[in-house]
Amino acid sequence: MRNILFVIDPFESLTIKKDTSLALMWAAERRSWQVFTCEIGDLFWVNGATEVFAQRTRLHEDWENKANKQQTWFSREGPERCPASEFDIIMMRKDPPFDMDYINATYLLGEAEKAGVLVCNRPNSLRDCNEKFFTTSFPDLTPNQVISQREDVLVDFHTQYRDVIFKPLDGMGGKGIFRVREDDPNLHVVLETLTQGFQTQIVAQEFIPDIVNGDKRILLVNGKVIPYVLARIPKAGEARGNLAAGGTGVGQELSENDVQIAEAISPVLVERGLYFTGIDVIGNYLTEINVTCPTCVRELDEQFGIDIGSQLMAELDSLLVEA
Repeated sequence: MRNILFVIDPFESLTIKKDTSLALMWAAERRSWQVFTCEIGDLFWVNGATEVFAQRTRLHEDWENKANKQQTWFSREGPERCPASEFDIIMMRKDPPFDMDYINATYLLGEAEKAGVLVCNRPNSLRDCNEKFFTTSFPDLTPNQVISQREDVLVDFHTQYRDVIFKPLDGMGGKGIFRVREDDPNLHVVLETLTQGFQTQIVAQEFIPDIVNGDKRILLVNGKVIPYVLARIPKAGEARGNLAAGGTGVGQELSENDVQIAEAISPVLVERGLYFTGIDVIGNYLTEINVTCPTCVRELDEQFGIDIGSQLMAELDSLLVEA
């Protein structure tokens, strides 16, 4: 039997209807693994090792229906202090922002990894593979883009491509994303705001009109491509397909181009120990590589009758057996 720890946001803040972490916990429970949860503030280092205040967490049978009926759907015990090395697997499922608290947590998880724990995703890769910047490793797959904090560089890019998406490097859920068309009088104030007075790097990407057909989320489990995507269709008047920004998730089979993009990226993800990732594709272009807390499992499971969480747990179990 495995012990698995989920590092998450406050448990009560998880969205019952769609949170991927809950699906992963349930998949672990169905394997009779012991599930524990904590927040990043519960991780600490003392006398040469990472320790944690962890809570034994159980999702009750038929937990989704119980939650919808406002019945007791989970239980938690503790917290109890223990070495991080007592866990076979630690799932880092804390949502961005990717700030210093997050980075410090990866250092603590890195020490747990040195002690023999399988950390998903690998802590040093969480630090190295910024979800927006990581796309620069695949320039043949991305739209025209630039990363800069300089006003002149960003303005020149907008002048060249005329219709541009500007977004922060460390955001999530569509927050802080602006579409700026040609002759938009707000260009400079958008740039000043996103760069925090031209002191912070941001991303500019040429706008892709195919966003009307959806911002497609493709999931990979230890490099293996899930054969369905969730196309997140923007609501009327929006340039963002993110579900958190009001987009509608429509399940689809992967297109030939989707498969080509995913398979081109897959070996790099495996090499870096990015066991569970979600890449975003608009039209024929890769726009982001989500490594911190990929979502959309619940939507794809429901629409296609699959079980992505169990596939991930099986892959992690196999990695432990091989180690």
